Amino acid sequence: MGVVVASLFGVLFGSLASGLWIGIALLFTGISLGFLFTSLPMDRLLPQYVFNILTTPDLVALPLFILMGEFLFRTKLSEALFRGLAPWAGLLPGRLLHVNVIGSSIFAAISGSSAATTQVVGRMTLKELLARGYSAEVAIGSLAGAGTLGFLIPPSTVMIMYGVLAEESILRLFTAGFLPGLLLASIFAGWIMIHTTLRRDLVPEAERALRNMPLRARIAALKDLAPAVFLILCVLGSMYGGLATPSEAAALGVVGAFLVSWRQKALSPEVLRNIAMGAVQTCSVMGMIILGASVLGNITSTLGIPEAVANVVSGWNLSPVMLILALLVLYLILGTVLEGFSMIATTLPVVLPIVTAAGFDKLWFGIFT
Repeated sequence: MGVVVASLFGVLFGSLASGLWIGIALLFTGISLGFLFTSLPMDRLLPQYVFNILTTPDLVALPLFILMGEFLFRTKLSEALFRGLAPWAGLLPGRLLHVNVIGSSIFAAISGSSAATTQVVGRMTLKELLARGYSAEVAIGSLAGAGTLGFLIPPSTVMIMYGVLAEESILRLFTAGFLPGLLLASIFAGWIMIHTTLRRDLVPEAERALRNMPLRARIAALKDLAPAVFLILCVLGSMYGGLATPSEAAALGVVGAFLVSWRQKALSPEVLRNIAMGAVQTCSVMGMIILGASVLGNITSTLGIPEAVANVVSGWNLSPVMLILALLVLYLILGTVLEGFSMIATTLPVVLPIVTAAGFDKLWFGIFT
């Protein structure tokens, strides 16, 4: 078994180091282990794997949420968010820096993607904050932190991937992500308030006048949040109102995003082509990663690698808490070289059996991951 495990990590990290795409590296590792250590007819099983994995019903929501994010990336939603949130964020210590956190939280509840959240919110807020004299250090830092809320606040594309790989209910994952997502957003906002109170030079003196804005002007600014509220109702309202499944809610979100784009006169033949190409490229990359992770997971399970690793870890006599802390350190290290989607796909086939054997619930571990 030692040779098998060594081959697994050797082939995988060798493939990644050579510059292969994550999905292809995972797929290549799984196929290599299948040929070397099993008698499985990989040439006949692989097409079956591809069909079974990529036609999973739960995966239908993934390309739809990606398409919705592409629509929103090319709208004026970020400008509307800034206009609607700025008068209210000005009441808090840190002033307009909170637009990064609140805007990211709202957009995360629409798009389901951290990358799209950071791009859309940052495209407007960074330029505006730096022009107003805010510290680049804290403006960029708050955006980079708050942008990750797209992983946690539903609907999340990463949760869809985790649900498919771990065979866990996507709707339950979405529901479980709400409170941790709001807690994380609150911590980001709290950090901004404390940091800017201790270092008052980070916020320009002129911005303190935002406190004196008339209440009527603040209320009038709320109309700019209408497109975002409409999309949240389309996606989350339809799901939690019992009107739609996650896949159907994603379809409603695409229709809503199209209507918002059309209403803002942001559509043209060239823009529609860019939306289609962007969605196809992103879906292809994510589909390859999911396929590679699933094939690798099936092969490692056939070879008994998760059980062997679990036995080794149990021999260390780690308490459940220490096991989670060890995984936390592992993910912190991996986070320096891999992005979150690839990191989860790479580790989940081996890690999930270990944590479930330690007594952790798959739903809880999905939110932790």
